[in-house]
This record gives sequence, structure tokens and C-alpha cells, in this order.
Amino acid sequence: MLRRIFLNERLILSVILCNAVVMFLLAFDQLSNNIFLDTLDHVFTVFFAFEVAVKIGLLSWRVYISDRWNMFDFVITFVSLPSLLLIIFKDIPDLSALLVFRVVRVAKFFRFLRFIPDIQNLIQGVKRAVRASIFVFIVLFIYIFILSLFSCFLFKDLCPEHFKNPIDAFYSIFKIFTVEGWYEIPDLISTRSNFFTGALVKLYFVLVVLTGGIFGFSIVNAIFVDEMVKDNNDNLEVQVKELHKKIDLLLAEKNIRE
Repeated sequence: MLRRIFLNERLILSVILCNAVVMFLLAFDQLSNNIFLDTLDHVFTVFFAFEVAVKIGLLSWRVYISDRWNMFDFVITFVSLPSLLLIIFKDIPDLSALLVFRVVRVAKFFRFLRFIPDIQNLIQGVKRAVRASIFVFIVLFIYIFILSLFSCFLFKDLCPEHFKNPIDAFYSIFKIFTVEGWYEIPDLISTRSNFFTGALVKLYFVLVVLTGGIFGFSIVNAIFVDEMVKDNNDNLEVQVKELHKKIDLLLAEKNIRE
């Protein structure tokens, strides 16, 4: 019976989806303190803990943990277990640390990833893309770091809300690199400067957007996407080679007959 229940992947997926619905409802202020939904969420957490315990008992720890997805399930379930402390300390108003447990229990839904079709191929593609892009990421990080220091010294007096210190400056430069709303910061600095200085400020940030936001991120995206679809390209190349071989064989047979 335990094997039928806890080794049934469709049942586990259904429980995860039901738990997701319950957590979705608990996110609304009107239902955040609903006793039934809150209790149901804890029941799901206990169910997942029993699932891990039963699988370890049936398969043995060594066999269970040798599967990467089982290891992933174990970590996610273990991380979500502290949320059960909310049952004990629910009525303590000043224990703000318990809010972390409410957030952590959302981690259970990462288990849904294992049910996505071809997720293994997708993960392998992401690994290849990250390895291929790591050098570009490092260069981009260093470039943002240099620009943030430079911008901090230039604009910390004119625009302290964005360039007061290197950390704020780093975040502001990164926002500008994303291109979305990049003009708001230079426009703000320009209003606090004279005409000539304002023009130089706008030119400076235009160059920042061109070199980092457009060229820099475009290169990263190009490398990342190219590595992600590399499997498909390799398969196509193999199929084309096989097609050429078949064509060569047919032509050879035709020449022999003639």
C-alpha cells in the first residue's frame, strides 16, 4: 500500500498541485489566517516528509540518494519542514523570525520541476550555456564595477539617492544596463546641472547603455542561446551527414547499374 501511494508519481504530482492551490489561496490577506487552509498546508508538508521516509525505507538510503531527483526532493522537503513550527508558535506575536518559515514552505513547489517534460535536457543545456558564458559574465561584472565606482565619484553629490556609495551606484548602473527606464537617472541629474554639464551627462549614459546594455547583454544572450540549442544543431548535423551518405550510396548504385 505504501509503495502504491508514495511511489506513484502521478499521485505525488497531484498532491504538489493541490498544495500549490492552497498556498495560492493563503497568499490573500482575507485567507492568510484561514485555519482549514493552514492546517491543510501542514498536512501536505507531513505527506512529503512521509514520502521521503518511505522511499528511503523501501530503497535504502544509498539507492535513494544516488538518484539526483531524489536528492533534490530530500533537500526541498528538509528545507520546508521548519514551517511545521508555525503550529507550535502560531500565537506568539513578536516572533518575527517565524515569517521565514512561511516563505520557506513555498520551496516545496520546486519539486514540480522534475515533472516537466525533457527537463533533463533543459538542465544540461543551461549548464553548457553557463559554462560558455561565465567569462563574459565576469567581464560584464568587472565593467559594471568600474562604471559604478566612476559614476559614484562623479554623481554622488548631484544624485545621492542613486550614487551615494559604490553599492547604490552598482545597482543604479545595473538598472541602466537593463535599458528599461534607463533615461530616468540621467534626466534627474541633468535637471540639477547646467546645460553643458547636463548634455555631457546624457552623452555619458548613452555610451553606458550602448556599451553595456545593448552590446554587452546582446553578446551574453547570443552565447547563452547558442549553447542552449547546441543539441538541436548537433542532431541536425548528424541527420544531414546521414542524408548525404544515403544520397552517395544511391548515386553509387546508379553508376554501377549504368
